[in-house]
Amino acid sequence: MIPRRMRTHLALGSLAALAVLVAVAMGGIAALARGIARDASARTAVSSSSVTPRCTPSRLNSSAVLPGTPLSVSPLPDSYDATPSSQISMLGVPASAIAAVHVEGSQSGTHHGRLRAYSQGDGASFLPSSRFTSGETVTVTGVVHVAHRSTRFAFHFVVAHEDVLPYSRATHRNADPDEKLHFHSAPLLEPPLVTVTARSAQTSPGLMFATPYNGPGPSGPMIFDEAGNLVWFNPLPAGTESTNLQVQQLDGKPVLTWWQGYIPPQGFGQGEEMVYSTSYTPIGRVHAGNGLKADLHEFHINSDDTALTTVFNPVDCDLRAYRGSAGSAVTDSIFQEIDLRTGLVRREWHSLDHVPLSDSYSSAVPTSRTWPFDYFHINSVQRTPSGGYLISARNTWALYELDGPTGKVGERIGGRHSDVRVPHAGATAFQHDATMLPDGTISIFDNGAVPKVHSQSRGLVVSLRAGSSEAVVTELRHPAPLLAGSQGGIQLLANGDLFVGWGAAPYFSEFSSSGQLLFDAHMHGSYQSYRAYRFAWTGEPRSRPAIAAAPTTAKAPVTVFASWNGDTRTATWQVLAGSSPQTLTPVATAARSGFETAIGTPAAAPYVAVQALDASGAVIGTSGVIHG
Repeated sequence: MIPRRMRTHLALGSLAALAVLVAVAMGGIAALARGIARDASARTAVSSSSVTPRCTPSRLNSSAVLPGTPLSVSPLPDSYDATPSSQISMLGVPASAIAAVHVEGSQSGTHHGRLRAYSQGDGASFLPSSRFTSGETVTVTGVVHVAHRSTRFAFHFVVAHEDVLPYSRATHRNADPDEKLHFHSAPLLEPPLVTVTARSAQTSPGLMFATPYNGPGPSGPMIFDEAGNLVWFNPLPAGTESTNLQVQQLDGKPVLTWWQGYIPPQGFGQGEEMVYSTSYTPIGRVHAGNGLKADLHEFHINSDDTALTTVFNPVDCDLRAYRGSAGSAVTDSIFQEIDLRTGLVRREWHSLDHVPLSDSYSSAVPTSRTWPFDYFHINSVQRTPSGGYLISARNTWALYELDGPTGKVGERIGGRHSDVRVPHAGATAFQHDATMLPDGTISIFDNGAVPKVHSQSRGLVVSLRAGSSEAVVTELRHPAPLLAGSQGGIQLLANGDLFVGWGAAPYFSEFSSSGQLLFDAHMHGSYQSYRAYRFAWTGEPRSRPAIAAAPTTAKAPVTVFASWNGDTRTATWQVLAGSSPQTLTPVATAARSGFETAIGTPAAAPYVAVQALDASGAVIGTSGVIHG
């Protein structure tokens, strides 16, 4: 069953009780490790003598594949950004082909642990039974058996000094200038009001998916229809935000996924990925590994029961070479590929290992340990058909195509050192949500701010032609010029239309493939939504329909209010009334009208309830009974 497969939280402490002692009594391995240990001692001495440790390797963009082996490993060999809770990820061969793994910390000593296989059958992670020490060098040795041949391997990495940011809870305005909705039957929801300003019969079918926050009402994932009517809203507790609500496929079935957690003022997320069924019940929660928390920017479920998620991890770093201070910090942008069945980290990629700090359009001058240098700011990652990855980095103004096994940056698109010729019309600034489309073109949400670089934000579809040049295929601009300083996304719909969520500007638009505006809606006031999407969706909530009643005058018939949060099947509401809860009979019906339907009753009755009827007239839900 799916819940059994979604065990994604790794409790390394409990794994310690089950840890298997890995034998390492191999003279060849010990000899191989001695040279690495000598270098490790030197690296540790240098680190301990520094005011603040280094955070970048001496050689950028190295391969994750160990020489002479098919193993792609993380942490990356010779890197300085591993976490104290890192597992040793080894991809490329079955787990049975990996043996004699020995892990030694230059300060913490030998780490026993367990080698655990990935459910995809192509590797394993070594799970140390205890944490590493910040600043120490960790040496990993072992043997890999391939084609009747045994090859010894060894590599090392340095554990970063993680920068723990102070907690700062966001405050929202308490005023309510008609920005949010109120329902008699569901008074606790209070979702934002959505106003539709353009509609066309040519739009793609489906509902709209958003994650409003920063308004006077509660934050939470929300679905609404083309008329702006609420379909589903999940209000979250104060201090908890959500982003990136979308429909994905898990084991061939549609599921709702979104990120949920805390957003510090520094502009990234610390939380988890939620996975819910069509009945709005939890299937699982996907956590980042290696002691980190999932970021708000990206979550993709892949067909092989893996998922991609972004992670931000501030680490101490000497930034004097970039006009910053010695006692500063830098935010490392990371993506992880998670095995959904086991929760193991199959792959972990760090921007600090591959992209120089000098490529940033942000400055290290005003940064500190409280406000780290966010030089990269990953905001999308996608596995490409070739087995590589496409990522977008806001603060380098560039997209990066990565080789799958090695993790090396193969091609840079835009930014300070673009490997393709980007015409002025295609140059992006602070962009978000780069996606490779089925025809090989790439869609991008180009923010153009902040600070202001372009006159307005736009959606782009670009093509990379032979000869390493780029051409703009489609450019989408809102008729009321919008400048979204953050967030935003662009989605290709099944009929070829493009759906744009404008991020910090709370608008949602659908354009034809030729750029004609077909649909436009917006939330009011201070609300924002990180991204927005359009999907086909059938909601079948397990909860009961909600009901409220209000008398029109004393001893007169009542008006009944009916709603069913998340349901998409109800066509008609039927009111039941009677002198007791046991003697209810139908007294009125009304076609569903928006989220909440008001139904007048012909006569006063002490008790009332409502039934939801589908298009065929079948009863699909009955509310509780209330005193009318």
